[in-house]
Amino acid sequence: MLLSGQELADALHKGDKVMFGQVFEIYYERLCNYANTFLNNIEEAEEMVQGMFLILWEKRETIEIHTSVKSYLYQAVHNQSLNRIKHYKVRQTHADYVQYHDGYIENSGDAKMIGDELEMKINEVVNSLPDQCRRVFQLSRFENYTYAEISQQLNISKKTIENHMGKALRIMREMLKDYLPLLILLLLIKIN
Repeated sequence: MLLSGQELADALHKGDKVMFGQVFEIYYERLCNYANTFLNNIEEAEEMVQGMFLILWEKRETIEIHTSVKSYLYQAVHNQSLNRIKHYKVRQTHADYVQYHDGYIENSGDAKMIGDELEMKINEVVNSLPDQCRRVFQLSRFENYTYAEISQQLNISKKTIENHMGKALRIMREMLKDYLPLLILLLLIKIN
């Protein structure tokens, strides 16, 4: 079944479950195998492809497909796979940093004291953010969620997430500007 982008968009806009089910049956396994070539984890690949189909169905009224169904689906899986890989790298970098940071702080009383003070101030500023803004910031910066994942979890648009993040970062910069010397001191202690 090779539907044009317009035929698929029309069928999706109309909520054609039969056509959607056929597309799912035809491409699901192939897309899982394709995603697995990036992720090297078949369970995660399956979960991601299922999520992609779910998003396709939920956003059916606004989705625009200008290629074949096959091209659209493969491109969507390709993009999501690359986003997951990027997400893993961020998590790994953070884990490496935390491991190094914790090991170093154990050996430096001054660094620990400065780090504790800085962490306390950061937590204070984060807790002062408006509720939705704080939740978006925590999911993005502390739990390493992508904007798409946050959008799904909180049921808000990516644009709203961008606005919340911009607001949170402006507030953080403003309220933590006096702590820049502490951060520099902490870095100097680590260098020495």
